[in-house]
Amino acid sequence: MSQPGEELRQAKYVRMTTTPVEKLILKLAVPTILSMLVTTLYNLADTFFVSSIGGKEGTYAIAAVSVSLSIMSLIQATGFFIGQGAANYISRALGKQDTRKADEMAATGFVLAAGLGLLLMLLGEIFLEPIAKFLCAARKDKGLIAPTVQYLRWIFVAAPFMTSAFAINNQLRFQGNAFYAMIGVVSGAVLNVGLDPLFIHVFGMGVQGASAATAISQAVSFTILFLGTRRGDNLRIHPTHARISGENLGLIVQGGLPSLMRQGTAAIAVMVLNRVAGQVGGADPAIGEATLIAAFGLVNKIMMFLNNVVIGLGQGYQPVCGFNYGAGLYSRVRKAFWFLVKAVAIWCIVVTAFVEIFTPQVVGMFPDAEAKVRELAVTILRLQCATLILNAFIVPSNMSQQTMGMMVPASVLAMARQGVFMIPLALLLPLLFGLKGLEFAQPVGDALTMILALILQSRVLRLLSQPDRRPGA
Repeated sequence: MSQPGEELRQAKYVRMTTTPVEKLILKLAVPTILSMLVTTLYNLADTFFVSSIGGKEGTYAIAAVSVSLSIMSLIQATGFFIGQGAANYISRALGKQDTRKADEMAATGFVLAAGLGLLLMLLGEIFLEPIAKFLCAARKDKGLIAPTVQYLRWIFVAAPFMTSAFAINNQLRFQGNAFYAMIGVVSGAVLNVGLDPLFIHVFGMGVQGASAATAISQAVSFTILFLGTRRGDNLRIHPTHARISGENLGLIVQGGLPSLMRQGTAAIAVMVLNRVAGQVGGADPAIGEATLIAAFGLVNKIMMFLNNVVIGLGQGYQPVCGFNYGAGLYSRVRKAFWFLVKAVAIWCIVVTAFVEIFTPQVVGMFPDAEAKVRELAVTILRLQCATLILNAFIVPSNMSQQTMGMMVPASVLAMARQGVFMIPLALLLPLLFGLKGLEFAQPVGDALTMILALILQSRVLRLLSQPDRRPGA
């Protein structure tokens, strides 16, 4: 028996394999970019509103949100791992017009994501304080531990909603229905921004109010996303259709491991960076442990905002890549890849010029942060923006490899920037050059990642130079 919306899916197959790729990518990327920008805005909102607490308490609150980012990244990585693993296969299956297998994979991905989210919640609440102590890089200043515990408590409560929402979001996008994904994400983000000042200031919950607002917003976002699967030509998720088999788990790992490596290593990199920043800042009485952690935290949130446009463009490309690669239309995939490279390059050039000129004003979005935090953030932000343009090739390459099911090169490249290169550099360069070494760790890591991307992507481009498999295409 065919699923509801089968005729609509057939029409979509025609659109995805015949419409000009430039038009398709932009159409799919716009709602995804809006979703990611709004999501980043509410991440920035957490930092903005806790910074408005002011003084040393505000610095501790910013630092607590910053060190907790690694846990949020791990939760998100779990959802993306399952979601992208299932969704990559779903897009290729739909490209082959195999709706039955796509339906089974959608249900399997959802059940796995929800189950892992529940496990993370239980482990997080049981070991809440030890986790907070481990994350706090400041070894002398113990004032950071309490706000970190307060912030993480609600983040762990939200874990099942977060993993499930990220899984569904990816499945909707890879089916070519980024609009439904956008509605769910944006609704939660807008609610979060509204609840932050209410919980932090009106209810007097402080940093704990920021995480409580996030938890409620994630639950609402999940509900809207799940309802979105019942609309239009989207695959209806029926948990009873899930099949936890070796084959399905293997397909999910193949498609999702690069995302897990990318976000997992990013989470570890944040932990390492915070520990090293605490040591470097603590060694200089003019800076202090929490101050330097807070400065890197502010820059990290700003760079997430800038990079999310790049990721959004790439996510608009992924369903186009998946459908057409599954259909054997290599020429369309190749054309889509180079269009994405050009589009990302334009964005990076424009935004880098703006940020380099107006860096103090950009950092000034957090006026209640301590002056030393903002002073340090200006230098760090300028250095990190200097290599933003390299993402114009790195991100499209990694997304191509992942969507085409090339697990090993995709995973290696996904780990490179934040793991293979940045973590060793963050540990080594400060020993040689102090604070300057830590500030240069990310830009140097970006340059090395670009070299690796050129090597790995050359094989993919040779594959895409083959003739199309479908006669007459």
